[in-house]
Amino acid sequence: MIGKVRINRFLAAAGFGSRRRCEELIRSGVVTINGERLSKLAAIVDPGTDIIAVDGREVPRAARARVLVLKKPVGVMSTVIDTHARRTVIDIARESGYTERFFPVGRLDLNTSGILILTNDGSLAYRLTDPRFKIEKTYRVAVEGEVSGKTVAALAAGADLGAFRAKPCGVRIIARRRGGTTLEVRLTEGKKRQIRRMFALFGHPVIELERVALGDLFFDDLGTGQIRELTKTEERRLRELAGME
Repeated sequence: MIGKVRINRFLAAAGFGSRRRCEELIRSGVVTINGERLSKLAAIVDPGTDIIAVDGREVPRAARARVLVLKKPVGVMSTVIDTHARRTVIDIARESGYTERFFPVGRLDLNTSGILILTNDGSLAYRLTDPRFKIEKTYRVAVEGEVSGKTVAALAAGADLGAFRAKPCGVRIIARRRGGTTLEVRLTEGKKRQIRRMFALFGHPVIELERVALGDLFFDDLGTGQIRELTKTEERRLRELAGME
């Protein structure tokens, strides 16, 4: 069963625009829950049981909770809709036959590839993105230049990125090559362009960046651009990582 979720997230996932746009709908007084006009932006709803309507038209109740995993290619947006008509992860899901209303859990920027979860389960999405639950994400990073052991230690200790100080993280060198280095980075946070900013601080621009795992789930069977539903074992483990089992 799909868990409870904030109303703006539910409406956004149902196709009513961005969460900010959905908040505007709520403020305008056109959203009702079980026949009562909504007055709180932070209202929590249960999509499986509550009757939610916009302008008097009922929003279809969500189907069973489903969780998909996609290996996002470079050049694809991690959004439901893109204002510049670029291809999104939802486009890939629909092209693959998943026609329910899914939304991506967190984001990978346009030039980052790798593992991304899509779901219609608001509670799971919340847990996976809330930093309090500290779910580790593993990335493979290729950078310019030969990264020294001193730089690795400084990155692992938590670099000062100006707007914020990165938390300590796991960093190890996988391979050095002439003019470049490949590393593994493990984070429990995910600020905007964090890994790129971390390496740029030490003079090593990122050439390629790929998320390869969530916790201990690697999904090695997926090729770039492929998507599938999690197995029962994988979903159970993902929920355990999110503190839901």
